[in-house]
Amino acid sequence: MAKKPQKKKFWEVEIPLIDEKYEVSAYALEDLDGKSIKMDLTRRLRGKGTDVMFKIKVSNDKAVAEPKKLVLQSFFIRHMLRKSISYVEDSFSAESQNSKIIIKPFLITRKKVSRAVRKTLRNSAKNWLVDYAKEKSDSQLFEEIMRGELQKPLSLKLKKIYPLALCEIRILEIQQPLKKDKKVEKEKEEEKPVEAEKKEEAPEKKKTAKKVTKETTKKTTTKKTTTKKEVEEKEEK
Repeated sequence: MAKKPQKKKFWEVEIPLIDEKYEVSAYALEDLDGKSIKMDLTRRLRGKGTDVMFKIKVSNDKAVAEPKKLVLQSFFIRHMLRKSISYVEDSFSAESQNSKIIIKPFLITRKKVSRAVRKTLRNSAKNWLVDYAKEKSDSQLFEEIMRGELQKPLSLKLKKIYPLALCEIRILEIQQPLKKDKKVEKEKEEEKPVEAEKKEEAPEKKKTAKKVTKETTKKTTTKKTTTKKEVEEKEEK
């Protein structure tokens, strides 16, 4: 007789980003490992249409959902567009403290601007975001984007170039975790024996220096003796 399949159960999954618990159905808790959850946070963010995708990780009999991707919904962007404006968008990769990420900023100017202005806005936003992401963890970046804490300093800097009507991050996605470079570790290991060799060479250099001083003293003494002999010979003559 074939065994009947077990019934699915609802397992609690903690979501620290929004400080809530979410129930997901599965046969066992281990089956949730690696699965993803997509949530619409428009109401939580007061009408700002945002979708966040979470990835579940199971450890120590607990399931925790960590943010993987944040997307600003298209209807929100369309609502902000006007005829007499210019928009600037970009897509580039950067590094946080934990992983490699993809950032796609979206800017809207108050009026139409030239291509040169759009280019300067794009480049300055990219440079600022790359430097900013290096000092933050993945969770901090997601939290600050949701709260608008990342967009405010960026908009203040870009407004010096040209005033903006909107400064947002359209997409933030975690690509892959960072790996320690083996080359750096090898270079550190190679530097240690080199320093030891230098220490061993130091006493040898001292020995050679002593030999040189002895030879110089011998030469000076021989010169002095020859001068005395020459003086005596002159007196006899």
